[in-house]
Amino acid sequence: MPLPFLTADRAFEAADDVALPFEDRERWRRPYRPGPWRVGAAALTLLLASFVLFAAVIIGLTGSVSEAGTVFGLSLVVIASALRLLRVGVWVSDRGLRHVSFFVTRTLPWERVVAVRTVQQPVRWLGLPRTVQGQALTVVRRDRPAEEATALLTTHGADFLARPTAFDRAADAVEAWAAENRRG
Repeated sequence: MPLPFLTADRAFEAADDVALPFEDRERWRRPYRPGPWRVGAAALTLLLASFVLFAAVIIGLTGSVSEAGTVFGLSLVVIASALRLLRVGVWVSDRGLRHVSFFVTRTLPWERVVAVRTVQQPVRWLGLPRTVQGQALTVVRRDRPAEEATALLTTHGADFLARPTAFDRAADAVEAWAAENRRG
């Protein structure tokens, strides 16, 4: 009995590049994959959460239930922060552009977007105070001067550090969404 899904000798189908019929453009989507730095930090945070959960079980079995509940609550905060860390980034849909940071989410309708462009400027290295020369994808809003452009993505952020081609693809994808939706 042949198992075609396990063999590598299948012919390449050209229909693989066609957009899926259930693709919903109203859904918020990130036009790029999270980078290895972000995924690694979230994985280490989840590993820490597993140790804290294990500590909560040990405390619950040997100590008081209230102390175990406190440690369990702490583990839930650590898990929530790891999940939020994975959600950080730029999301797009037909409704607008959403910039998700760790504590704040800002949604900008396409009608308020003047331009989305890539510029060469000093950028923060992994979100730390240290700046290096790099590229940033910026958005110019209709209600603010062009000098106050907001940086959405940078080449030295957690998603694109040491991955310049991934930054270029992501910047092109966000710029394409902006060009397509600002016209309509």
